This record gives sequence, structure tokens and C-alpha cells, in this order.
Amino acid sequence: MNEQDLSNAATIVDVLSVTKVALLFLGFISLAFIVKLVSSIGEKLHHKIPSRRLLIAQLVTSISFVIYIIGGSYVFYGIVQPPKGLLLAVSGTLAVALGLSLKDLISSVVAGVILLFDRPFQVGDRVSFAGTYGEIKTIGLRAVRLVTLDDSVVTIPNSRFITDVVSSGNFGELDMMIEVNFHLAIDSDLKRARSILYETAATSKYVFLKKPIAIVLNEIEMANRLTMQVRVKAYVIDVRFEKAFQTDILLRGNEALIQAGIQRPSLFEMSDKQKMIQASL
Repeated sequence: MNEQDLSNAATIVDVLSVTKVALLFLGFISLAFIVKLVSSIGEKLHHKIPSRRLLIAQLVTSISFVIYIIGGSYVFYGIVQPPKGLLLAVSGTLAVALGLSLKDLISSVVAGVILLFDRPFQVGDRVSFAGTYGEIKTIGLRAVRLVTLDDSVVTIPNSRFITDVVSSGNFGELDMMIEVNFHLAIDSDLKRARSILYETAATSKYVFLKKPIAIVLNEIEMANRLTMQVRVKAYVIDVRFEKAFQTDILLRGNEALIQAGIQRPSLFEMSDKQKMIQASL
């Protein structure tokens, strides 16, 4: 080993002294505590200002990224203070080693920064991704945490969102379109049914009336019989009430249709062909 190698080794030992490693550990723990504190403040603001729930969540995510990236860099260089010569000597080797061993992690971190600025979705959005539907709870440095409607937490690496298709239902807004389907007999009073279902949606306590309500009719086939599908399209006032809104429209709409004597399709009723076969026996 020549004198230059010995000098570099001595420099590395000095840079990575026990004291500096301990200070680095305490510094990163402090950053994690600050991020936790910011998240706690955000949760309290959610309850005090519910109308700004999504905005607060997005600000908390942005602040967390800034603390981790800028704060982490400041802690490292402020405590370690590596000499320029040592940085040049080890940067190439370190970059190759990290690139090989932490390839997936680094790609997820880079993807997380892209998600923060490109914003294909935001914290609080209801999204559908790779067959999974739920609400975005956090966008972290490594992964996105999505909570499904049955309260399961799904962790998805950030890098997957760069290449795969993701659909956002509300895209940063509190309200979101909800679709509820009804099926009626083909010869039922469709105009009256349309009026009943429109009124049902408009009088729901969960409806967002600043956006339009649409009633769409479509003739479909069910169990070899023609049926009229009625789609009620309305906006819920807050995505948290998505299922409550659907249930409310279904319960009250079904009750109103029954009271009005609107005919519903019977899946067990024989078709004309079946009736002819039965009559010939």
C-alpha cells in the first residue's frame, strides 16, 4: 500500500469518526421527528378546516419532501464536512456501488420527486391503479400509500406510477362524480322514473349541487331479456362520503320506484322463446 492510499484511508477514518456518525444519526432522527410533527399539525388542521383538507394534505407532503431532501443534505455536509479531494476520490466508486445495489430504491426516490412536481394525483385523491381503488394517504420518498374502501393499506413503489396508467376520480378536489345504476323493465314509465331518480339524487344530504346531475338511459340485455339501465350521475360533496352517497341514492331511489309502481326487470321471468317451448310440451 503506497503513501497516497494510506493518506486516503486516514482521511476516511477521520471523516467517519464515531462522533460524526453519532451526530448524523441524531440529525436524521431529528428530521424524522420534525416530519412527524408537521404531519401531526396537518391532522389537527384537517379537523379544524375540513373544507381545506386536501390542500393541507398536499402542503404537508411538499414540506416533508423539502425537509428530507434539503434538511438531509444540510445535516450530512454540515456534520461530515468531507474534503473535496476525498469526494472526488470516492464519488465515482460510490455512485457505481449505489447504482447497482440500490437501483430500485433510487429510482423510486427520483420517481417520488417527479410525482411531487408532475402531480398526476395528489394526497386525498381517489385513484384506480392496477386494479386497486382507494384514497392516496401519503406520497413518500420511496412509495405511495393507498387506503382501499375496505380500510386496507396498499403500498406501491413510486417508480410504478411513472410507466403505468393511473386514474384519478377527483384530481385534488373534494367533490367527485358518483354513478349509481338502476334497472327497469323495458315497458315501464321511463319519464316518471327519470324524474323520481333525479329528485332522489338532488335531495340527498351528500350531493354537491353546484355541479349538474345527469340521468342517462341505456337499453341493455340481461338474462337474455332487454332491460332499461338508468344511470344516475351526480357529484358527492366530499369523497369521504362516496359509499354513503351511493347507498343513500339506492335505498331512497328503490323505495320511491316501488311506491310509484315502476316496473323492475324480473330475471326469473321466462323469455318468449321459453314460453313457446313450455306451451308446446
